[in-house]
Parts: sequence; structure tokens; C-alpha cells
Amino acid sequence: MPTVFTVNRTAPLLLLLLWVICPSMATNWLSLARLAHSRPVSGAAPCARLRGLTPGQVGVCRARGEVMESVRKAAEMVIEECQHQFRNRRWNCSTTPRGINVFGRVMNQGTREAAFVHALSSAAVAVAVTRACTRGELERCGCDRKVRGVSPEGFQWSGCSDNLSYGVAFSQTFVDEPERAKGLSAGRPLMNLHNNEAGRKAILHNMQVECKCHGVSGSCELRTCWKVMPPFRRVGVVLKERFDGATEVRLTRIGSRPALLPRDPQVKPPAARDLLYLAPSPDFCHLDPDNGIPGTAGRRCNGTSRLAPDGCELVCCGPGYRAGRAEVVQRCSCKFSWCCSVRCQQCKNTVTIHTCRV
Repeated sequence: MPTVFTVNRTAPLLLLLLWVICPSMATNWLSLARLAHSRPVSGAAPCARLRGLTPGQVGVCRARGEVMESVRKAAEMVIEECQHQFRNRRWNCSTTPRGINVFGRVMNQGTREAAFVHALSSAAVAVAVTRACTRGELERCGCDRKVRGVSPEGFQWSGCSDNLSYGVAFSQTFVDEPERAKGLSAGRPLMNLHNNEAGRKAILHNMQVECKCHGVSGSCELRTCWKVMPPFRRVGVVLKERFDGATEVRLTRIGSRPALLPRDPQVKPPAARDLLYLAPSPDFCHLDPDNGIPGTAGRRCNGTSRLAPDGCELVCCGPGYRAGRAEVVQRCSCKFSWCCSVRCQQCKNTVTIHTCRV
């Protein structure tokens, strides 16, 4: 029978072994989206009981507890946005009914789907934390007051700019922690770190300017402006475009330094904003419960399109789809009234719908 001393020494080794063979643990914190909102996600005891967090992330939770509610919101944002962006694709970000690996074992593989989820996750944490800063919900941060002076366009920088630097720094601390804990000599941690940073750059390169006019009768003699983050939907669109143009890479060495270079030598090296992946994706056509793949049987598709991603031949993995008739209720005969409201009737229409047979 092993002694207590032996158990205490072997437990970290078992944890390390589990960590090596379960790379998806890097995104298991997304399981926070499944917690009831009444359940606390900060404090020494709650942090230790949160499933899906790595030991390092538990340490961040204990040290920066006030931010963890934003992390939970970020997890919800990732699932919602992923499912919106991929609603018409074979892989539609379907979630598993239980467990801490929200998107299933497909995240274990270094596919472009995993690349997208990592990028979206790091961006979501940065956005959620920055929003909390701007709303004054966090003690350690507030508005970004460093943007000052007159811009080349002639307006005055003022107001409450989004403190994105704080949100990005926390995202790097929390989201990147699992990869740095594994070391940077393997391909998967390097891939994840690159895509995490690409997600944050999708925010940085799409910042917007909002302004307020000052002057007699709104003459706008003076404009004061501040910087705000893009809507998260815009971030999702940008990352979806990066997903479609992602680069397949392989692990190599430049001198003594490990690096990820395109598998095809004719392809130029990816930029910091691009997504990259190590392994080809499965076809997602057939049900594979072990890997969290629901297949496409019963999925709606666009029967009038052949080349678009939502076309039945692509979604259904071939010509295996059928057409049916369904009655839908839609708004019709809408009229605008003088007080800017809209009044519509409810009309029933019969439409043709297409579903996959696979």
C-alpha cells in the first residue's frame, strides 16, 4: 500500500502525464459557461472546485478573483459566436451534453477548427474583461486615459476609451497559461499561442472611434473622441475569414529555435494575424460520439446553392439530401406609423426545406 508521502509525490507526476496526453485542457475553461450564474467563480474554495481550469489558471483565479465573472461571460460569448459563425457549415460548433471539453475531442487535434476556437477564446476574454473595466466593475482598471491630445484629423482625444491593454494582458495571463506551462518546444503549444495572439489582434486592428460634437446648436465646432472595441460579432467575422484562409504548418527548427513553417514551401509564412493549424480536419459527415461529432444527418441546408458553404452538396457530404414542405409564419404587410413604430401582420407561407440524409 503506498504511503501518503508516495501519493503526494506521484500526484503531480500523474497530473503532468494527463496534461501531456490531453491537449484539449487548454480550452476546458470554456466549461464555465455551463455553471449556474448563482454559483460563485472566485475565492480560494470556489476556484479550487472549478472543473476545467489548469493548476496555473486556478492560481490566476485565486489572485484575480474579481475578473473571473468576466471569464465566465467570455466562455458564453465563445459558444454563442462560434455557433453563429459556423451555423451553415458541416462543423457547426455543436457542444457535448456533458463533460468539461465543451466542443468535444475535436479540440484535441491541431485542426483549423481548434485554431479558430483558440483565437475566439482569447479574444472573448480580452473583450469581456475590457468591458468590465469600462463599466467600472473592476477595482484594478478603468477607462484608458492615456489617449490624449489632438488627432491628425483635428479632433480632441478625450472621454473614456476602452482599456484594451488591460484586457489583452489578462487574456495573455489566463488563456496562454496552459501553453506556457507545457513548454514551447512542441508544435501544439506553439500553434495555440500563435492563434491566441491572432485572436487578440483581431480586436486591436479593428478598434473604432466614437465622437461627440460640441458647439452652438450642435455645430460641431469641437469634437471629442475616444477609442472603443469593435462589436464581438465583428471579431467573429474577422476570425472566420482567417479560418477560411488558415495555413497548414509543420514543426521545424531555425537554428536551435522551434518554429512553425508552412507545410507547402510555396506558401508564404503566415502573418501574426493569420490562423495556422497542424493537422487536416475530419470530414464531420458521420456521427462520431467519441469525438463529439454529431454528423450532418437531419441538418438543414440550402438546396438552391451548389458552391456556397451552406449548399446541400457540401453540408451533406454529397447529393444525399431530401426536400420537404413546411409552413412558416412570417411578418408581412408592415406599415410605418408617424411615431416611428412598425405594425405588421402574421402571414403563413409554405416553403421548401432541404435536409441531409447522411
